[in-house]
Amino acid sequence: MIIDCHGHYTTEPKDLHRFRKDQTAAANANAKDKAAMPPRSGLKMSDDEIRESIEANQLKFQRERGTDLTIFSPRASGMGHHIGDEAVSTEWSQICNDLIARVVHLYPKNFIGVCQLPQSPGVPPKNSIAELERCVKMGFVGCNLNPDPSGGYFNAPPMTDKWYYPFYEKMVELDVPAMIHVSGCCNPAQHTTGSYYLNADTMAVMQLILSDVFKDFPKLKLIIPHGGGAVPYHWGRFRGIALDNKKPELAEIMGNNIFFDTCVYHQPGIDLLTKVVPVDNILFASEMVGAVKGIDPKTGNYFDDTKRYVDGAATLSAADKQKIFEGNAMKVYPRLKAQIAKQAG
Repeated sequence: MIIDCHGHYTTEPKDLHRFRKDQTAAANANAKDKAAMPPRSGLKMSDDEIRESIEANQLKFQRERGTDLTIFSPRASGMGHHIGDEAVSTEWSQICNDLIARVVHLYPKNFIGVCQLPQSPGVPPKNSIAELERCVKMGFVGCNLNPDPSGGYFNAPPMTDKWYYPFYEKMVELDVPAMIHVSGCCNPAQHTTGSYYLNADTMAVMQLILSDVFKDFPKLKLIIPHGGGAVPYHWGRFRGIALDNKKPELAEIMGNNIFFDTCVYHQPGIDLLTKVVPVDNILFASEMVGAVKGIDPKTGNYFDDTKRYVDGAATLSAADKQKIFEGNAMKVYPRLKAQIAKQAG
């Protein structure tokens, strides 16, 4: 089974964008001009609209590229935790997560849900526990955790701070992992998908490898997307910093706690990732339809057709590829196997 652990609903029905535009305008209005929030009841998204948006995009690419199942979450750049307050973020997260649940209901053999969290600048992560619990009850198998709700200004405590500990405790209790994923960037110095995403991935790894968070939470599982940011390319730097700080080898620190995905959009990048990072810590992913939607003129193939790169990695054995395509996902998402069986029934 080919399991893509990193997919976002980036082709949502148009009225979702209308609602978010109205919600954002109301949230950003001056106090004297404060507009009423748009009613959730006014959202109009039919099952036919959802089917059309999925079948012409994500489902089409699944079939063409030979993948079977996508672990699916709301549009990452649309989470917008820096917009409005906690109440705005809570409503928006619930709407987006309910939409993912509808996709899964319509295509139970092709998608399994992962939730967006109602994070907001300055608000403790523990306040997101209720939404995580709600989504797990709906059959979701994980969450996307934003290390920077500010949208590019990096003013939240590090992910190793005890500020996060109540949320980690709940993750372990529910047996769900988190993908560390920022949202849209409002800092004009950074491009959302070209620099901000990769900067945040690298930052998270650096925080984690110098911490004792996995001693406190030995069963905590975190996925660092986009191939681990800069880490595989600068493995010697990160490994050396860890050793200089009397920490174990980098592969030992990662252990059963830190995992990278294959959202790396060229063959040399996947070759490097799979040579440097332990195979047991790599999950197959494409993030389609996402950051890079086009076709590579040098190959004639879509940049985000990452299965092609894994298939083409000469140093990987058949057993290695089985781990990357399926086995590791089953390990990292403990609820996945039972949820696949439930949805297949």
